[in-house]
Amino acid sequence: MQPPDPNLAPVPAVDLRISIQGSEPEIWRRLLLPETATVPQFHEAIQRAFGWQDRHLYGIRCVDRHGTPRIIVGPDEAVEDSGAEPASGVVLFELLDAAGPAPELFEYEYDFGDSWTHTVELVGPAWVPEGTISCLEGANRGPVEDSGGPDGYRNLANVLANRRHPEFHDAATWFEQVTGERASAFDAGAFDRDAVNRDLGRLSLQLWPQPVTAAERNAVLRPILWFLENAAGEGLELTKDGYLKPAMVRRTLEELGWHDEIMGKGNREINAMDVLNLRLRLLDWKLLRKRNGRLLLGAMGKRGLAEPDVLWDYMVDIIASPQHDAVKLMTRLSAHWLVQGFAPSYSLRDEVTIAALEASGFVNRSGAPIPEEWVWDLDRKVRESMDCLQLTDAGPRFRTRKAEPTDGGLKFLLEVQARLGDR
Repeated sequence: MQPPDPNLAPVPAVDLRISIQGSEPEIWRRLLLPETATVPQFHEAIQRAFGWQDRHLYGIRCVDRHGTPRIIVGPDEAVEDSGAEPASGVVLFELLDAAGPAPELFEYEYDFGDSWTHTVELVGPAWVPEGTISCLEGANRGPVEDSGGPDGYRNLANVLANRRHPEFHDAATWFEQVTGERASAFDAGAFDRDAVNRDLGRLSLQLWPQPVTAAERNAVLRPILWFLENAAGEGLELTKDGYLKPAMVRRTLEELGWHDEIMGKGNREINAMDVLNLRLRLLDWKLLRKRNGRLLLGAMGKRGLAEPDVLWDYMVDIIASPQHDAVKLMTRLSAHWLVQGFAPSYSLRDEVTIAALEASGFVNRSGAPIPEEWVWDLDRKVRESMDCLQLTDAGPRFRTRKAEPTDGGLKFLLEVQARLGDR
């Protein structure tokens, strides 16, 4: 994630120190947010800064700048019959007087079952570039979701720190399923401010969308543009079996940096599956066409090469409009995980996808539960399409769990979500 644009106009902000009550050693972050940020936006900032996964309700208890006690709960649908105030529409400026004479405190609680209570202390007024949230400092990794509150998390951390502990195996298995991280790499004292700011940068782009730049557009479309540029004019000669010539396979691997994705010598499509997939998808999407043993530009390929903005919109539509509703659901889930910066472990991913399929009315004709093989097939179909774009900092491998979307990749995914009706 790129640093905030220095040309953005500065806006009034609040400097907040946020700590988790009962955490030992203390888990805390210091955040700068525009004072016009809404309570739901503040909630999302805390979720990203502490590594929460936004699975539960949240609330704020405070006395606002006018001396009025307030209880605010989100999301709004949770407010019914609670007597609390809905979070939407409430802004931080109503709750905090950054220019006030004395420090102000309020409480933010996440997950009313585990009761993770965060003390929010106003450090003072600040300025931030418009449309940005940032983390100045902090300490210790955020707790693990659903670990049982401060006491439960403290016990989990102690168990994971001792491989000889009798509960280590069960705790490690649960931890890896919930987080997708290796238990052996768990470090309760870890804090990466740069990583937090990358997450907050992605959140800022979601909350205050920015237009895609030409450089971002071209980076996302780079694999497709590379192929279209080489197919322009007389086109690309194919082998008698309809494959790319070995020289073109090698050039594509070198140009796109896909050397780590090959098997064998890397000069045959069958040994470079990303190249094969890219060619086949471009044919499916009518960007390329076959004629007399050559690959030529299709009508949309010609237009897209001349007008990359048109190609961008075309690809957003392609990704967001698969023919089968189950593939559309898988696209929705995959885009959500990438945008949020968190993908569940593969076993949990299968469970979530099956639950989503069942909730959407998909059934197995035999009456048996939906098999995992369905999920694998859906994931493959979505992957084959998204791998033709350079959405993340890990090249074509959009589904790599540690890969992070680039700014351009995030903007592309947000447009996909908008077309899917998720924004």
